[in-house]
Amino acid sequence: MILLDGKKTASEIRGELKTEISKLVEQGKNIPGLVAILVGENPASEIYVRSKAKDCEEIGMRSKVEKLPSDTSETRLLDLVKQYNEDKNFHGILVQLPLPKHIDEEKIIEAISPKKDVDGFHPISIGNLVIGKDTFVSCTPAGIHELLMRYKIETKGRHVVVVGRSNIVGKPIANIMLQKKDGANSVVTICHSAAKDISDYTRQADILIAAIGSPKFIKKDMVKEGVVVVDVGINRIEDKSSSKGYKIVGDVDFDEVASKCSYITPVPGGVGLMTRAMLLKNTFKAYKIYESLKG
Repeated sequence: MILLDGKKTASEIRGELKTEISKLVEQGKNIPGLVAILVGENPASEIYVRSKAKDCEEIGMRSKVEKLPSDTSETRLLDLVKQYNEDKNFHGILVQLPLPKHIDEEKIIEAISPKKDVDGFHPISIGNLVIGKDTFVSCTPAGIHELLMRYKIETKGRHVVVVGRSNIVGKPIANIMLQKKDGANSVVTICHSAAKDISDYTRQADILIAAIGSPKFIKKDMVKEGVVVVDVGINRIEDKSSSKGYKIVGDVDFDEVASKCSYITPVPGGVGLMTRAMLLKNTFKAYKIYESLKG
């Protein structure tokens, strides 16, 4: 069993981007910029946004956090998005979700310029992904694909089973893996809560991607020998032995399942760190698109 090490791989990606940005600085050129917009005081969102800003600082990327009160109007937020759509120093716009209930998330996402949609949530980005055009891909599925590519895991003709059908992970990773491209070209099955017995599908998987938000759901008897397992879950469960009172586990029962795997992601230390790295990579891509159009 080999660990798909998200911490190591994400560090490699940051190092590669840092080198590229250093070259831009040496040449006296503008550098990529990312703005994160946070509405309200969701503690998890605040931590995540701070981590993104820290990542940008580490690689020399321009970053800014716009923190707005929870009673910010939808109109005010739309105006701010428009402002950054036109700002030449910020090539990626990230509006941290979830938003307060009085704000229409879809309207905000659609207001972001597709050229700055580094979260990959805009309908244009999603449509381009489905038809196989180059586009921004949402960061978690992009991170999964990057891990498979960097570990040189064979995907052509392999049966990829995705457990979960969210717009953020399940649907986009399924679309990535079925494209007739390197690191994909797979036979893909999506299964979810409507299945009578999910294990009927998971036991067929050559590559199993678990993204259902249910702690330790995937057990040893649900996978076959030699399977590649990518665990997207990040779940808090009670742990009285921990000073925090909880521990983080995935959607896969790692202790049970790992012995049957050829490769498996740990939780933490797997897909979550890749998500952050791919946001940086998407922002650098947006910068290159801007520069090519400017020239």
